[in-house]
Amino acid sequence: MSALSLATVDSVPSIEKNEFTSSYFKPLKPLVIKDLATSWPALDKWSPTFFKMQHGEKQVKVYDGSFVEAGDNYMSSAKLLAFRDYVDAVVSSDQDLRMFLYNIKSEIPELVDDIVFPDLTDSLSKNFVFMFFGAKGSVTQMHFDIDMSHVFHTALYGSKTVYLFPYEQSRNLHRYPFTCRSYVDVENPDFERFPGLKQAEGYKVKLERGDTLYIPSGYWHHFVYNESGYAISLRCSNETLLGKAHGIYNLLVMSMIDRLMNKISPKGWFDWKEQQALRLH
Repeated sequence: MSALSLATVDSVPSIEKNEFTSSYFKPLKPLVIKDLATSWPALDKWSPTFFKMQHGEKQVKVYDGSFVEAGDNYMSSAKLLAFRDYVDAVVSSDQDLRMFLYNIKSEIPELVDDIVFPDLTDSLSKNFVFMFFGAKGSVTQMHFDIDMSHVFHTALYGSKTVYLFPYEQSRNLHRYPFTCRSYVDVENPDFERFPGLKQAEGYKVKLERGDTLYIPSGYWHHFVYNESGYAISLRCSNETLLGKAHGIYNLLVMSMIDRLMNKISPKGWFDWKEQQALRLH
């Protein structure tokens, strides 16, 4: 066995709210919607040149692999760059410098006017509209969103491959305790080190420019940038009391413990989490 056995994600040109709710939203099943963003001004307007010329002076936080490693940069940015310099780095190199959770609502609010919010759910946030950037070959390692939101992720430039797993697969993915992260490599799985991967059940999908991927609440996801690119994510809070409570616990308790212990003993804490994850099977 050299690769994971993964299902394909359903794909539709478009979908009505009732069908989406009953077939995907309530059962927490991922979906690719091909035409959801075709009417967005952002799809054609937001070119690399546009960001450089119109917003190039903005200072942005960028991240590298140290984001998930024990130490001073754990869960924090690596450095600040002018937006124009960062865009140049993304489109012309293979540097592992990513930008994520860049909230255009607060940073460049006029950009929100270039998005058409879909009516597939009633609770899409218009205050947290996040952009994600990455160079060709960049990887956003396996994780689930800490607040347990539903996400509509639209590729605006470049293609990417996405691996998805339901939250219930946490044990098979060898989740690190007190985190929403896994350190398995689903592209090149090590079944000896992470034997749970043999039983892991998930999906694999390639997103092209203009595609929107619905990522249900709690789903693990791993992104690989096939090309330099960027995307936008619209978020919908978990509608259940249990889901809301889970997100609050993750943010206010789990994450705080993890960050505190990383400050006290970075390597010792990381090693302990690794040991616990490897003992899951």
